[in-house]
Amino acid sequence: MFISTAYAQAAGGAPGLMDGGLMSILPLVLIFVVFYFLLIRPQQKKVKEHRALVQALRRGDRVVTSGGIIGQVTKVLSDTELQVEISEGVRVRVVRSAVNEVLSKTAPAAASANDDEDEEDEPAESKKGK
Repeated sequence: MFISTAYAQAAGGAPGLMDGGLMSILPLVLIFVVFYFLLIRPQQKKVKEHRALVQALRRGDRVVTSGGIIGQVTKVLSDTELQVEISEGVRVRVVRSAVNEVLSKTAPAAASANDDEDEEDEPAESKKGK
């Protein structure tokens, strides 16, 4: 006879965690760790920095919008909108999140410091009359 008899191999037990299950999951875990440190974490850091930049915007800052328009913030309209002057007399409303970069920041106004300096600059006679 030309046909040989085929014998089935004895069935082994299901592979355990240590037999190869852990070794088959390990590459997936390593890929996830690499993606986290190379893609996810830097992106979260960038988003956090952009959020802080947008929240710190105030009148007088020179900004670049996502459309590439350079202008100066003339008014903070709300938590989500700014008024930006892009040319002399041309003002546009811009969503805060559309600001990509701040070119120059203005110094914060020190109202309490100016009040103290004004009192020191007054002559002594005018202080006596108070």
